[in-house]
Amino acid sequence: MTDRELTERLASLGEYQRETDRQLRELKIQLGRLGQKLGGFTEGFAFPSMSKILRRRFHMDAISPGTIVERNGRTFEVDVLAWSESGIAEVYIVEVKSHLRQDGIVQIKKALREFHEFFPGHRGKKVYGILAAVSAPPQVCRKVVREGIYLARIHDDELELQVPADFQPRAF
Repeated sequence: MTDRELTERLASLGEYQRETDRQLRELKIQLGRLGQKLGGFTEGFAFPSMSKILRRRFHMDAISPGTIVERNGRTFEVDVLAWSESGIAEVYIVEVKSHLRQDGIVQIKKALREFHEFFPGHRGKKVYGILAAVSAPPQVCRKVVREGIYLARIHDDELELQVPADFQPRAF
């Protein structure tokens, strides 16, 4: 093989590499969009049954999906926020996950700790967390409950709370 042939092959390989890199970047963008759509679908699917749970079990009368608040250059976002306007001094933060992992627990605990900073009008109310998941490994489910966070899972096409009878929720 001559130097010229080798140079041409290397140039050709470089072009293939650039095209492969471009295709990978495009694939990452498409996967990100698909993940956002799946997350939005899961949240929309979960909202009606979470509303029932929040109203019936916890007697919340104000339920807001997709709550976002900005304060002091920081953003607070939760999938569902519920509170009572009728004397129950409790607030519920719900995070919905299609596939619950450890980072979902970290995320909701951060939201629970920061809640009063973003919602000073609810000071004095106890704040509880609910993780709603389509799927989750058993060890993650056990950890959610150990952390004092309610766990809701899909059963018969609806979410239902799945906590043991002796479950003690942790108020923040």
